Amino acid sequence: MTQTAPPQRPGRDGVPEGPGAPSTPTRREPLLRHMLGERLRHLRHLRGETLDQTARRAGISPQYLSEIERGVKEPSSEMIAAITGALDVTLVDLVAAVADRLVVVRDSTRQPTCQAAFALAA
Repeated sequence: MTQTAPPQRPGRDGVPEGPGAPSTPTRREPLLRHMLGERLRHLRHLRGETLDQTARRAGISPQYLSEIERGVKEPSSEMIAAITGALDVTLVDLVAAVADRLVVVRDSTRQPTCQAAFALAA
């Protein structure tokens, strides 16, 4: 009787995880929505605010803000503007911080980073 391997699950960065996954997965660049969400969460924590407080000022639900911070949802430019306004940061500062983080990620993985990310900061 032949056994089949359990199905592979994509991990957070899209690389399969679990039984049957490749033993040396190729590292992929992080998605912009993950990097953006991490930075927004960091800024909210620096202000010592809860999801409810920031979401109320941004005019969105705490659930939606949580999904953005976790990289589950890809927010529109209007949503990003509302959240940055609620956090008292500019869009330029947010994008520049994400671009700086992408440089660190690229240096740690020794893989080229998409140049389009840097175009956003311009």
